[in-house]
Amino acid sequence: MADIYANIDESQLKTDIESSLLHYGTKFHADIITHAKGIYIYTASGHRMLDWTSGQMSCLIGHGNPEIVKVISEHANSLDHLFSGMISPPVISLAKRLTSLTPKGLDKAFFLSTGGESNEAALRLAKFYTGKFEVVGLSASWHGMGGAANGAQYHSGRAGYGPVVTWLAGNFALPAPNAYRSIFRHPDGSYDWQTELEYGFSLIDRQSCGSLAAVIVEPILSSGGMHPLPPGYLKVLKEHCEKRGMLLIVDEAQTAIGRAGDMFAFQHDGDGFIPDILTLSKTLGNGIPLSAVVTSDKIADWAKKNNFFFYTTHINDPLPAAVGDKVLEVVVRDGLVEHSRELGKILQAGLRRLQERYGCIGDVRGRGLMAGLEIIADRSTKVPGLELGDRIGKRMTELGLWAQLGTMQSFSGVFRIAPPITITVEELQEGLEIIEMAFASTEGTMPLYEKVAKELIQAKL
Repeated sequence: MADIYANIDESQLKTDIESSLLHYGTKFHADIITHAKGIYIYTASGHRMLDWTSGQMSCLIGHGNPEIVKVISEHANSLDHLFSGMISPPVISLAKRLTSLTPKGLDKAFFLSTGGESNEAALRLAKFYTGKFEVVGLSASWHGMGGAANGAQYHSGRAGYGPVVTWLAGNFALPAPNAYRSIFRHPDGSYDWQTELEYGFSLIDRQSCGSLAAVIVEPILSSGGMHPLPPGYLKVLKEHCEKRGMLLIVDEAQTAIGRAGDMFAFQHDGDGFIPDILTLSKTLGNGIPLSAVVTSDKIADWAKKNNFFFYTTHINDPLPAAVGDKVLEVVVRDGLVEHSRELGKILQAGLRRLQERYGCIGDVRGRGLMAGLEIIADRSTKVPGLELGDRIGKRMTELGLWAQLGTMQSFSGVFRIAPPITITVEELQEGLEIIEMAFASTEGTMPLYEKVAKELIQAKL
């Protein structure tokens, strides 16, 4: 399909940005993006880049996927939006398909627009079901911009907005798991997350007024620096919740539907863990605003009997539901969960090879096609290398790859990597080569094998 914005005046558009657009807390990309297809995005100047963030970590099966385009076109033409109390075939189909993929205990679902919205609904449901109001999050979490979701996150965006009651009354933080930086260590130096978690709950128990309702966590803290929860963490966390009469909400906005190498990332440990409430968003809609709240028959039946209320303009809208249904169909049909798991091994191996070659890479982590690459100024002190990371990122962009460098306090200096899970081995290798070229041709990356770096530059430039 042709680029519909091929003949724009880029200079005028950049002027219009400053005159017309309200800024919302992020630095705009230097280029105007006019086209996206598959795993590539294109700028107004014609520069092509591998999109290694899948848009906003959302385009799971690629930009402009023909099957998704067909579904959108059909439903825009015949079944786009309805009154919120009306239910349509695509909504029923999505609910049925989704709950056929979740384990027993995640039996019923409804659908909203954004991840923040689904987390608002999940927290509201947890408070309503337990009759309590206190909420616990992780200290580097991100769950959305609504009052309850924002109150349960500690990544960024809390300062400067006054005494919002949902932030001050009944919100507590557990230490965010960070195997690379945590001060909690066993005598052999390995990460002691169990003691860290116990310590966190000991502080919460002292602060709580006895009304602990829920804990909300991500299986991989994306905005917190791409940190996977340690093996066994979720199961132990649920034991803490059950001891206190709390529900455990797992927010899989970015990790679900194959992204992290499992259909749902909470299943990775294989220990039978099941959350009380599961929320989905980004990957479910492949870039179309769609989210889900999934819970047990027990909680759903209680909520129905007691008139749980969460009513929005776009709840159970047919068009996005049809997209989500198609996303699930494609992922299962094409074996993309297994594909993500296998290519994730190649991605991790490639990034770890880079870590062996460049002293500025402090840590490599992640699962499936979801990875974090942490840039540091010194391996002994682990001081974040934000300025260096910025230069490496700009060089990646010049060479044809986009990956986001975190600049906020909780994950400063970490590249977030999450290409569409439809990526091929050849495309993955292309991206790894670009990343290595960026490191090799950026001053200050501390090459551990200078000869290798020089040879690579001579061969590629």
